[in-house]
Amino acid sequence: MTTKPKARKFRIRRTAQGAPSLRDPAGQSAAPEAGTVPPRAEASRSGGLGQAAGAPGAGANAATDPAARAEPGAARAGEVNSAQEMRAATTIDEIRQEGLTGRQLRMARRLAQKHGLAPTSDFDAVRLLRQRGIDPFSRGTILELVSNDEGKVENAGHGPVSDEAKVQLPQTMPMSKPNLPSTDLSPAERRAEEIGRIQKDIARRRRRKLALLFSRLAAFVFLPTLLAGYYYYAVATPMYTTKSAFLILSADGGSGGGGLGGLLPSQFATSQDAIATQDYLQSKDAMLRLDEDAGFRDVFSAEYIDPIQRLDPEATTESAYSIYKKYVKLGYDPTEGVMRMEVSAPDPNIAAQFSRRLIDYAEERVDHLSAEKRQDALKTAKQSLADAKEERREAQRRLVALQEGTLLDPTGQIAAIRNLIANVELQLQDKQLALNTMLANTRPNAARLAALRSEITVLEAELAKQNARLNDATDGGDSLASQTAEIKMAEADLLTTDMVLQAALETMRQSDIEANKQVRYLTVSVNPVPSQEASYPRSFENTILAFLVFSGIYLLISLTASVLREQVSA
Repeated sequence: MTTKPKARKFRIRRTAQGAPSLRDPAGQSAAPEAGTVPPRAEASRSGGLGQAAGAPGAGANAATDPAARAEPGAARAGEVNSAQEMRAATTIDEIRQEGLTGRQLRMARRLAQKHGLAPTSDFDAVRLLRQRGIDPFSRGTILELVSNDEGKVENAGHGPVSDEAKVQLPQTMPMSKPNLPSTDLSPAERRAEEIGRIQKDIARRRRRKLALLFSRLAAFVFLPTLLAGYYYYAVATPMYTTKSAFLILSADGGSGGGGLGGLLPSQFATSQDAIATQDYLQSKDAMLRLDEDAGFRDVFSAEYIDPIQRLDPEATTESAYSIYKKYVKLGYDPTEGVMRMEVSAPDPNIAAQFSRRLIDYAEERVDHLSAEKRQDALKTAKQSLADAKEERREAQRRLVALQEGTLLDPTGQIAAIRNLIANVELQLQDKQLALNTMLANTRPNAARLAALRSEITVLEAELAKQNARLNDATDGGDSLASQTAEIKMAEADLLTTDMVLQAALETMRQSDIEANKQVRYLTVSVNPVPSQEASYPRSFENTILAFLVFSGIYLLISLTASVLREQVSA
């Protein structure tokens, strides 16, 4: 390989023929002497990998150079680069600025030799390959080059491959530094060192995050759970619970012996009363009454109760009612009709006393509800009976008025008129037949014919008169038929009011019977008995519940903070 020497760029001035073209101020030639390399070529060799400097035959090529063959005393003209060479130099400068590694440049030189090119340097090899449209650094090109190299090694034989068979390109070694073994790590060792450093950093971060997690759990979960457990096991005042159960039944299985009410069980018939009684026992009214009778506020304001459960003596009614709802619990089972009550207090005897008081209040409430029902039922029956009596009197009064304004028996009179009309119609039919018979003769008797016609006229007038008596109004009033219809309707109304009056009397008697007996009553199935062991607090269950609650709160806060952090970072 040879390197073409290049001179510096300069401009040639036109002088007289035969005069030297270029000279320095001392009269010496500006061209480089024979055997020397222009500075640009020297820079090209030192910037690359030094291929031209170490290649054999460089002196021979230098001897054949025109500048080298020039005589020392003769005027020598410098070599002027063409525009194409200037573009090539500019391209090489751009390639040099790309920061290619030595390995990439060696691969480009080998690939240029494979394609039969003669580059002057490694950068020139990259330029020539790119001019031919070949990417020297593509994956396919590298694989093709490696496969060709392996094929060449295989063709060399089964023996060891000599050093001459391998293509070894020289590399530029910095001469200013001592030629010592390199302290740089190989890529594999550098990669392993970086991976180890990353793993250590990840482990350190993981330990730090785990420590922060345990500190947050200890601050927000374990410590509050420990405080809650200490309170439940050592501080909380024990509460004793008294349980009782009672039912609200209907006397004789309900009101009345027949109908759907007799088929229903008593617990279904009294479910509304049971629900009303339950609401009353859980109301503020029952709490105030229990406070007046048994001192509910004083019991829960005692000094021996822990500060969390203690009621302030000057507390409002709402605060006392919240304590009442917490320690007095009622439940109603509609399938069995049983009401179950659970009363808790610091002393078992006080709890049993409160339970008995509340049962007495429930019984009074049931009696009050039954009394109201009885009074309502009796009042309704009395009002119905009075309305039925008034309606019957009005119907009877109307019938009498109709009978006084018309005939006493309009039905009989109508029947007599209808009989008379029937007789007149028969006579009129006979006379018309006789008249038609006489008219059928050629020479009828004129006197007899006139008599028949006169009789027919009289009968028709009588028939019209009777029909008028039956249908037309007389003396400015209604007709006989309409008067008869009104009398019939008045009689039907009187009969209906009689039936309503009879039903009202029966209802009144039944209401009197129901009013004389207890319709609803309360029976206690489980009497309140003082307990010997405290039921509350349930220390273990409450501690576990506190742990779950604090854990859930911490988890929700952590998830919310994570979501907000991701939203803000995004």
